[in-house]
Amino acid sequence: MAAADGPVVVKLGGSHAFSQHLTAWLDALAQAAGRVVIVPGGGPFADAVRAAQPQIGFDDRAAHRMALLAMEQYACALASLRAPFVMAHTAAGLKTSLREGKVPVWAPSRMALRAKDVPWSWDVTSDSLAAWLAGVLRAKRLLLVKSIAPPPTSARASDLSASGVVDAAFPRFLGASGAQAYIAGASQHAAFAAALAAGSLPGARIEM
Repeated sequence: MAAADGPVVVKLGGSHAFSQHLTAWLDALAQAAGRVVIVPGGGPFADAVRAAQPQIGFDDRAAHRMALLAMEQYACALASLRAPFVMAHTAAGLKTSLREGKVPVWAPSRMALRAKDVPWSWDVTSDSLAAWLAGVLRAKRLLLVKSIAPPPTSARASDLSASGVVDAAFPRFLGASGAQAYIAGASQHAAFAAALAAGSLPGARIEM
């Protein structure tokens, strides 16, 4: 079951779609069934949207909707890979899946497109959406799983945004969420279970 302080929201970067570490992360997350919510990145599906936009000429509002659907494509793939994984489209669906001891994989378009505080812009990617969802679920912990090596101890959200590690809107959404955020590297799946049991998360703390 989810902890009293809410589930842990884990953003699994789309860059892991073809990574050698994907299987190990999926195993680690499956073992945390009932305690974690997966926010999928856009991965190769979002890359296709980015590549198509300058060639076709659609605006950022269309690109935002398409990028959300890209996240849902990755969610479909992830949900098929482990027995405890199920797709969920709403806050109620996420909470139900957690109570049932599942690992909900968030399909974001239904919630995000209705949210007045989520801009339709490339400034908002799955990083910001994960922080936004943490706020909606009142989750106290957020983990961004990236393919790059994390900082050794901690890093400011604004610095991570300025260097392109997270999106431009992430510092604002993290601040509004009230969650403690961490950034983990691709190979830190082995440390995930132990850290989760201890009430923490692997990787570097993201400071405001």
